[in-house]
Amino acid sequence: MPIRDDVVVVGGGLAGSIAALSAAEAGASVRLVSYKKSTLRFASGLIDVLGYPNGDGPVSNPYDALSSLPDDHPYSLAGEQAIRDGLDLFDEVTADSYRGSHTDANALVPTYGGTVKPTARYPEASAAGLASDARSMLVVGFRSLTDFDARLVSEHLEAAGVPFEVRGAELSFPEEFRADAKVTRFANALDRDEEIRFAGRSVGAREALAETVKPRLKGVERVGFPSLLGDEHADEVRADLESHLGVDVFEIPMGPPSFPGLRLENALFAALDDAGVRMSTGNPVVDYEADGDELQAVHVDQKRRKVPYHADEFVLATGGLVGKGIDSNRSRVREPIFESYVPHPSDRYDWFDTDAFGDHPFARFGVVVDDEMRVLDRNDAPQFANLRAAGAVVGGADGAAEKSSSGISLATGVVAGREAGASI
Repeated sequence: MPIRDDVVVVGGGLAGSIAALSAAEAGASVRLVSYKKSTLRFASGLIDVLGYPNGDGPVSNPYDALSSLPDDHPYSLAGEQAIRDGLDLFDEVTADSYRGSHTDANALVPTYGGTVKPTARYPEASAAGLASDARSMLVVGFRSLTDFDARLVSEHLEAAGVPFEVRGAELSFPEEFRADAKVTRFANALDRDEEIRFAGRSVGAREALAETVKPRLKGVERVGFPSLLGDEHADEVRADLESHLGVDVFEIPMGPPSFPGLRLENALFAALDDAGVRMSTGNPVVDYEADGDELQAVHVDQKRRKVPYHADEFVLATGGLVGKGIDSNRSRVREPIFESYVPHPSDRYDWFDTDAFGDHPFARFGVVVDDEMRVLDRNDAPQFANLRAAGAVVGGADGAAEKSSSGISLATGVVAGREAGASI
């Protein structure tokens, strides 16, 4: 019996998940097909809408800056309401685990590099660390965790002109762990509140960590840790530390493995399961079949056998250059599944700027879409009548520089999924 659904979404990241949920809300039967782990586990878990439009900023209200964006920007095509709809769906998925829905304004969230990121939604675990809060701050790092330097974070925050006293402290975690698993071992030890030897007695890991930090608390009203304060029981870990320390505790988003990103991924997958979305993971989409301008199926490579997944509508959400949804060699840039049109200069030396921090054209490479997220060919006509795209695979924006990546995934995902579901 052939595998058939109303909508097939290719890609399991933020954009693909939101597209699948949006299509399911429209009443369609949906299948999400993904190959590799999503990039969420490498991301900060922060949901940025727009922080630095056209290289300017940071902006306080992202919606006020939308009119300054070029006509081919994904936001210009999707529209402001799509951004709001995407955030509403995100809020439904994450419930009380995220903050920011009370305002249109960006929050200013410290990052592990000591920068301050304008963001529209942020984890509850980061709430006590906002840079707009005037309370004094201690940033705690661990000597064996070289990816996070608490003193550097505090120095950068101070240089950014934050309205509070901040200092950093590098401490030894109360227990020694293998070098190849430090971040996850820290989190697991706190999650399970493992008994460890501390100051000549057996205590839980949470109490031992709090006692290690206490001597540095003088005059401090809140304490920030790298984002490894548990996984499944992160709220409990943070609450226990606050009880022991007597001050608010927050997490500072850091690089991979990103526990905020993993927690968000878990919330999305739970929502997909609740919505009845079928999941097919671990095998790549390698080909497709079409009848004229209508896609019939995508082919999934399963142990060197191509298995067709049939549907009436398809959404491409495979990511950009980082996620390999857009690929390149020395002569051209391509979308590898459908060979969709990706505008780019013929001379590869025009793909980048000679300044490392310059305006790089390659950052905007991606497929071309219309306001219904249908993928267009080089003549601005739909490549297939039933193929849409969402997320970083859509061109026209430098999400990393603009601080707009997550918002673009939400807005384009909502439109692509809703239009696909409504077309059934």
